[in-house]
Amino acid sequence: MTPVKDAKPDVVPTKEVDIPSSKELLGLASPIQMQADTISVLLEDYFQHPGQIEYFSFDEGSYKATLIKDSTVLFIKSIKEKPGLVNLSIRLGGKDFDILVKPSKREAVKLVYVPEKGESPKSVGIAGDLNSWNPASTPMRLEDGDWVVDLKLDPGDYPYKFVVDGEWVMDAQNGEKISNGQGGFNSLLSIDKPPLYSLPFLYLPKQENENEIAIHWVMQATNYIAYWNNQRLDITPIKGEGISVQIPERAKKVERSYIRVFGENDLGLSNDMKIPLSFGKILSDTKEMRRMDTEAMSMYFPLVDRFHNGNPNNDEPLEDERLEPIQNFMGGDIAGITEKIRSGYFKELGINTLWLSPITQNPLEAYREYPEPRRWYSGYHGYWPIKSNKVDHRFGTDEELHELVRVAHENDMNVLLDFICNHVHQNHQMYQNHPEWATKMILEDGTTNIRIWDEQRLTTWFDDFLPSLNLSKPPVIEMQADSAFYWLKEFGLDGYRHDATKHIPLAFWRHLTKKIKKEVILEEGRPVYQVGETYGSHELIASYISSGMVDAQFDFNLHFTARDAFAKDDASFKLITDALRATFDHYGYHSSMANITGNHDQTRFMGLASGAVDYAEDQKEAGFLRDIQVKDEAAYGKLASMTAFLMSIPGVPVIYYGDEIGMVGASDPDNRRMMRFDGWNEKERELKASVEALSNFRRNSLPLIFGDTYMLKDKPDFMAWSRTYNGETVICVFNKSGTAKGKTFQLPDFLDEQKYASVFGHTTIEKTGNYRTITFNNKERQYDFFVVAGQD
Repeated sequence: MTPVKDAKPDVVPTKEVDIPSSKELLGLASPIQMQADTISVLLEDYFQHPGQIEYFSFDEGSYKATLIKDSTVLFIKSIKEKPGLVNLSIRLGGKDFDILVKPSKREAVKLVYVPEKGESPKSVGIAGDLNSWNPASTPMRLEDGDWVVDLKLDPGDYPYKFVVDGEWVMDAQNGEKISNGQGGFNSLLSIDKPPLYSLPFLYLPKQENENEIAIHWVMQATNYIAYWNNQRLDITPIKGEGISVQIPERAKKVERSYIRVFGENDLGLSNDMKIPLSFGKILSDTKEMRRMDTEAMSMYFPLVDRFHNGNPNNDEPLEDERLEPIQNFMGGDIAGITEKIRSGYFKELGINTLWLSPITQNPLEAYREYPEPRRWYSGYHGYWPIKSNKVDHRFGTDEELHELVRVAHENDMNVLLDFICNHVHQNHQMYQNHPEWATKMILEDGTTNIRIWDEQRLTTWFDDFLPSLNLSKPPVIEMQADSAFYWLKEFGLDGYRHDATKHIPLAFWRHLTKKIKKEVILEEGRPVYQVGETYGSHELIASYISSGMVDAQFDFNLHFTARDAFAKDDASFKLITDALRATFDHYGYHSSMANITGNHDQTRFMGLASGAVDYAEDQKEAGFLRDIQVKDEAAYGKLASMTAFLMSIPGVPVIYYGDEIGMVGASDPDNRRMMRFDGWNEKERELKASVEALSNFRRNSLPLIFGDTYMLKDKPDFMAWSRTYNGETVICVFNKSGTAKGKTFQLPDFLDEQKYASVFGHTTIEKTGNYRTITFNNKERQYDFFVVAGQD
C-alpha cells in the first residue's frame, strides 16, 4: 500500500492556477458521503487517469487516507469523533481538484424481537428500508431468549418487519406503524433528526456586484465550504448577514459553470446551494438556459406503442386469440411521436425532454407470464429485446428515429431512450450463443429465481423467457455497454432511462459511464443525462448516483408518499414534507432526480384518487375484471395538485402520457391504454389547461429551477414553502382541508417585506404583521403559487 502523503492541517488557500482540466474531471464532483468511520473511494468515479495522483490532503485533522490498489482507490478513515464538512484536495497531472467530504450521520440502533410465550423460532431476520428489504443481509442473533441485531442508521424513518421462520410479522413491541401502500402496514422505526429550523438555511439575495456572490443565512452556519466547479474558493464573512465569494476571472471563459456552497452548525448540515453562471455572471434569464441543463428539464414519457399512430403501414398486431387487445400491439410508433412534436403538442405542455420506451426488436410471437394466472402477452412495450441494435419494425425504421431526434432538437427538445441492459429475451442471439452469460434461474436449493427482487437482486430473472445477464463478467459488460452506446452515437440521443438499475452490478454502470464520458462528453463536447430506475431504500437508490455512475434516479419513495397524500383524503401532508427532507438529505437540494406523476408499472393516479381502484385489492387483476372509469371527479383536482407539487420542487418533473388529461386505469396493462387526443370532457380539458400553465410557469421561473427551498408550514392539511433565487421568490401553497378557510403561516424576515400576488388566481393572500393568510377560492384547485407583485 502507498502511504498517505503528509497532510497539512491548515486550510489550503485558493491557488492561482489554470482552469482545472475539464478533460480529467468531467462535470461537478459529487460529494463523498461517509457512511461510517471508513470508506473506500474509487477514484475512477472522478478522474480519467486515477492512477496518476501526485498528492492529496484534507484541510483539517478529521481524516486520514491511504492510496491502495495501484493508487486507484482512496481508503479514508475518520480520526475525529464528529468530523464536519471537510475538503479533499487532490493534485493530478499538475492540476488541483477539490472534492467535498460529508460526515456520516449514522447512529447505533438495537432492534429486538421478543418471541411470544411458547414460541421458539428457528430463525429471525429483519427486512425494511434499513436493508433494502433483504432479510438475508441482516441476520439476527439469539440473546437470552430474544433475537437481537445491532445497526448503524442515519436519522430518518424506516418501515420494517421481522421475518420469523419465513413469515413476515409486525414488531409487537413497537406501536408505531405506517401504511405499506397496499392496504396493510409495516412497523416504523424513527430516528430523530435535528429540528429543521435549528439548521442553517442559505439563500441568494439580489446580487449587486457582478464580480462576487453574496450569500445570506437565516440561521447562521459555523463552517462553510464553497466551490467554483471543482475548485475551492476563499470565503469572506459578511457581518451579521452571511458570506461572499469571488467569481474567478477564468469563469468568464466558460459558458456554464457553477458556484456551490455548503454550510453546517453543531447540529447538522445546511441546505446546499448551486448557483449557475453564464460566462462568469449569475444566470439571470431563462433564455440563457440550454436544453441539456438538467435543472430545467420537463420530461414526458410516451409509451411508444400506446401514444400515436403516425404510420399505419407498420401496424402488425399479433394474430393470437390468447391476447386481449390491451395485451397486443395497438399501432403507436416513432412517426406518431414526431408528428406530435411538429404539431406543437409538447411545446404547449411546456415539455423539453422526451423519454421513449424501448424500441429494440421484440419477438414476433406471444409469451406466457410466469406468475398466476399465467396470461399471454406480446412485446408491445419493448422490454423483451431479441436484438439490441435494431429498431422494431412495428415502431418504425432507423430513418424515422433519425428524423424524430432531428425534429426534437430543432424544437429545442431532448430525447432519452429507455434501454434494457439487465436482461434479454431467450431468442436473443447473445443468449443463444452464450447461455453461460446468464445468471441461474434455478438456485442451488431448488428455488426458482424469478422475481425475487430483493434477496436475489443481482441475479433474479423477470420471467422464465427473460434470462438476466451476469453483468459481473467482463465480456457481458462490454457487449451490453456497446449495445447501449450504439444508440447514443448512431442517433445523437441525449441520454438514457436505464431499466432495472438496481439489478445490475455497480461495475457495469461505471464502465458505461466511463465510455460515455470519454467518447461522447469529451470527444463530442455534448452532455448526456442518465437516469436510473430503482425501487428501494434511499441508501440503495443513492448508491448508484455519483460522478462515475448515473446522474440521477426516479425518486419512487417521494412519489408514493406524494401520490398517497394527494389521492387519499385522510393522508397527512406531513408525510410529504418529511419525505422531501429525506430526499434532500440523501440526494441534495439541487439534484436532478426524476419526479413522476405516474408510470407504466403503477396504477394510474386517477384510478386510486377517484376510488375506482382500491388500494387493498389486486390492482392488476382489477383491470381485467371490470371497466375502470373515474368514479369521483374531485380526483381531477387532486391530480392537478400532485402535478403542481412536482413543478414546485427541485428535480425533473415527469408527466406519464395521459396524466395531463387524467386518463384512468388499474395497474399494468390497464394503465397503458391508447392515448386520446380528442373527445375530452370538460374536466379533462380543464386539467390539461392547468398542467400547461404549471409546466410553462416553471419553465420560465428561475426560482423554481435553481431556487433554495425553505419550508414555511407543514401541517396535516396545509403545506407551504418558498423557492428563492437572486432576490426572486416563489411561494408554493397546498391545501387539503376541504374548505376555503384561511390558512396562516409566518414568513422569515428575508421574505416578509414583499407584497405577493397569486400566479394562478386560485387564492387570495392577506398580510397581518409578518403573517400571511391564504384563502382558497377555487374548490377544484387547492394549490397556488405566489410571486412578488410586479416580479416578472
